[in-house]
Amino acid sequence: MRRPPTMIDLFAGCGGMSLGFQQAGFRSIMAVEHDLHAAATYAANFGEAHVFQEDIAVIPDSEIPQADLIIGGPPCQGFSNLGSKDVDDPRNKLWKEYLRFVDKAQPKVFVLENVSRFRKSNEFDLLMEEADHGSLKGYELEHDVLVASDYGVAQRRPRAIVIGTRRDLSPIGHPPTTHARVPGLDLLPWETVRSRIEGLPRVPESTELPTRDPVRYFGQAVPGHFSGLDLHIGRRPVARSLERYDHIPPGGGRFDLPDHLLSDCWRNKPTGTTDVMGRMLWDAPSPTIRTEFFKPEKGRYLHPQWSPNDPSDRVNRVITHYEAARLQDFPDTYKWCGTKVSIARQIGNAVPVGLAAAIGRHIKDRLEG
Repeated sequence: MRRPPTMIDLFAGCGGMSLGFQQAGFRSIMAVEHDLHAAATYAANFGEAHVFQEDIAVIPDSEIPQADLIIGGPPCQGFSNLGSKDVDDPRNKLWKEYLRFVDKAQPKVFVLENVSRFRKSNEFDLLMEEADHGSLKGYELEHDVLVASDYGVAQRRPRAIVIGTRRDLSPIGHPPTTHARVPGLDLLPWETVRSRIEGLPRVPESTELPTRDPVRYFGQAVPGHFSGLDLHIGRRPVARSLERYDHIPPGGGRFDLPDHLLSDCWRNKPTGTTDVMGRMLWDAPSPTIRTEFFKPEKGRYLHPQWSPNDPSDRVNRVITHYEAARLQDFPDTYKWCGTKVSIARQIGNAVPVGLAAAIGRHIKDRLEG
């Protein structure tokens, strides 16, 4: 039997990208993640032995194995439209550590993912220069923005994807889309919020994760494991917030609020930030699941159930961690470690599993074909 191709996952987070590539037939032989809780989640699902829970910059060249594939997404806060947009943000330099691993591991292919705005950054220009006459001159680079909903994920999440193929191989290219808003002969309809979270309890039983003995990873105790309905946790909004939620229909947002429920900042900003205090639609993909999806003032994160004629048939709350994880295509059996805030951060920072799997299948097919 042909051995599974091997991969290294850098800035691995909780493992969303690794899980997708594993589903496509790759085997992880090394993962690097600095954050303890995220690394513990990764180890809980893929094993601890090959996980390095430390700063990528301190890992010596001698520890870097050869692999068929390197995947990963250096931190993107400096590039993100929601971030500082600071070109001097030191996190933006971590992609150079990614290139060090490529240089030492000499993979057949590497995949670098980031926010879509990355392709307009100075760092991206430097990356292209590396491919022209620097450390990546042995690779052919192709880049594009892929939207997760076009690959069977119930979420409109755009990501910049750079695929580098070693020059002794045929360029891999990006995977063709499989889904569309309007399906065609070869395209399936978009997956929807309904397909992921319909039927879950409307009222979460708790606002906290279950109390249980911690688990140990990397010699340290961390909260966990949590999975499935353990993550179906709510919040305790004040009466004024509940009144606001009740005015917002599916697809609506802060512009549906009566004047007496507007905050001063909303009243003084008549345009923009249209997703703020927004309610999802049942029969469409969700917006991007970010790290603070549990705060309605951060985006369109209100539960989609809202009856115009029956106030008792309205779910006036934000989505739960469990619902967010499902919208990111994590299976119910996935084990999570950390506090509820750190788990939310892990979920929001992850690459949607379905998008990673689509890229992985395409690469594996091209390498084997």
